Amino acid sequence: MADHTNEFTVRGACPHDCPDTCALLTTVEDGRAIRVAGNPAHRHTDGALCTKVSRYTERTYHPERLLTPMRRSGPKGSGQFEPIGWDEALDEIAARLKDIAARNPQAIVPYSYAGTMGQVQSEGMAARFFHQLGASFLDRTICAAAGGEALVQTLGGKLGMKVEHFAEAKLILIWGSNSIASNLHFWRLAQQAKRDGARLVCIDPRRSETADKCHEHIALRPGTDAALALALMHELIQNDWLDHDYIARHTLGWDALRERALLWSPERAAEICGVPAQQITDLARAYGTTKPAAIRLNYGMQRVKGGGNAVRAVACLPALTGAWRHRAGGLLLSASGHFPVDRATLHRPDLLAGKTPRTINMVTIGDDLLRESSPDFGPKIEALIVYNSNPVAVAPESAKVVQGFAREDLFTVVLEHFQTDTADHADILLPATTQLEHWDIHTSYGHTDVLLNRPAIAPVGEARPNTEVFRQLAERMGFDDPCFADSDETLCRQAFGDQVDFQQLLDQGFATLPVPEAPFADGGFQTPSGKCEFFSARLAAQGLDGLPDHLPNHEAAGSDPRHPLAMISPPARNFLNSSFVNVKSLRDIEGEPLLEISAADAVPRGIADGDVVRVFNQRGSYRCKARVSPRAREGVVNGLGIWWRKLGLDDTNVNQLTSQKLTDLGRAPVFYDCLVDVEKA
Repeated sequence: MADHTNEFTVRGACPHDCPDTCALLTTVEDGRAIRVAGNPAHRHTDGALCTKVSRYTERTYHPERLLTPMRRSGPKGSGQFEPIGWDEALDEIAARLKDIAARNPQAIVPYSYAGTMGQVQSEGMAARFFHQLGASFLDRTICAAAGGEALVQTLGGKLGMKVEHFAEAKLILIWGSNSIASNLHFWRLAQQAKRDGARLVCIDPRRSETADKCHEHIALRPGTDAALALALMHELIQNDWLDHDYIARHTLGWDALRERALLWSPERAAEICGVPAQQITDLARAYGTTKPAAIRLNYGMQRVKGGGNAVRAVACLPALTGAWRHRAGGLLLSASGHFPVDRATLHRPDLLAGKTPRTINMVTIGDDLLRESSPDFGPKIEALIVYNSNPVAVAPESAKVVQGFAREDLFTVVLEHFQTDTADHADILLPATTQLEHWDIHTSYGHTDVLLNRPAIAPVGEARPNTEVFRQLAERMGFDDPCFADSDETLCRQAFGDQVDFQQLLDQGFATLPVPEAPFADGGFQTPSGKCEFFSARLAAQGLDGLPDHLPNHEAAGSDPRHPLAMISPPARNFLNSSFVNVKSLRDIEGEPLLEISAADAVPRGIADGDVVRVFNQRGSYRCKARVSPRAREGVVNGLGIWWRKLGLDDTNVNQLTSQKLTDLGRAPVFYDCLVDVEKA
């Protein structure tokens, strides 16, 4: 019998950009992590992990893991490096930053996003460092900002029903979400509801794995969700499937919304959405007459020009029918607004000391890296510090991003686990710890528990936490505020102050927030009026439409005869944005970069399943394999992402084709608002 006397278990949290924020149990033997499992004591995780994270030890001990600081030894982008010591690396970075900051600290730009969702290793010490420095702000909008702003304008925050109550719903609209791939624990609740007689409807341009398992799939065109929502309102009004009492007491702007919705007959919306009018009428009947009805929205639908308006339109629906009265009714896009994070203590904006740096939008980094100094733009970007992100692979219109990163006069520092496409362009490359090697504390956007992550093992090789890198740089820059000496555990304690019992986090790994069972049963929205704001005076004050409306895509279907196909680029099932692409067991499942195309679009182009095709538009072209598949509706192709460029057929990926245009609200990207054509390569 094996001797496991040296085995112990450490409680942690999954760091990845997913609504589930799972509680992890890492088994350690002789100082080595041998297994990662879901914590059965955490009800939202319930002992189960996705395929990706269940292989987390494969990531931590990956043979290509970066283990030592490196300095570039070849041309930018060549990926040629030589090892250097930590002191030498940090001295060089500090010297370069001091030199640039002496001229204008705004020429230094941080670039980070959700490589970890932890409050400490994301922007804890980093935010303090960049505030003290006076570097440019980064507008972190690349994923969720349009939908988030829409919720703020309608419900008063990123708030919604508690995920566990979906199990009790009788109708669930899964809108713009491939839950099987990206929200596994919600999907288990939806399955429970289905077994208890609930009807599941998937609304998505792609026939996803989730759509396969629902009773009905509504395959609308990308960017037409607001038209569908307005037509549902039209039918709710015409058939009087309304909760007049709830509308009168808890909403603002009903008369104006009613007038607008009555312009949207199912026939009008059907024409725009590309679905049968009868399907819209039937959906409205189901939504108007089934109690309780719940909507699980996800972020795919807001990655188009009118994405904010679309989320606003959908977010109005539960108030019309009084669905919020039931704990299993209402809507969930994000729960992150429920968490009382003390960002002022964590990020220390007071360190700016009156400085007001400019803001660079992470979505337009391709253009911005190529700009010269000007009175409008400010100083040319001279230094970029990249952590928790892989912009060369994930930012839109990547030909321009690559061109910017290739600038010889741009000083680039990258903190990473692996030599990604972005890391290939670094001047200094620093090895970062994985989640198994550092402290962190986590909120969630899919449930309402705080999770603590304790380090399970010592850092592999010479890897250091992001926090430690910024502490050491602060010391070398002469920043002497005591906050730069705070330990990671101290930062974890500061994140929520006395709002969360830290001892409970230490003892069980998670703590549940006191959120009402049905948060808007009696109104109590966090808007200025305290009501669900169909009409937003705040938007009107910005010169925008105060009511939700359908805004056609920047690149609307049929608007460009040269590029007749709409392209969306949802994540491949076994990747998470550009994370996990280099985990061989997962990449082997995905095979290679794919474009799903319908037979109706493939046959006239002479494209057969498995052919190499060229996908192209005015921004560039991308070669990949075609999969002729019923997952793609006619007129729409699905470019599954996000592959590292260097693993593609010609060192590109799907973002060669996406644009740097922005959404109506939230200054967010329009990845799914993209016209292309496809030809056999």
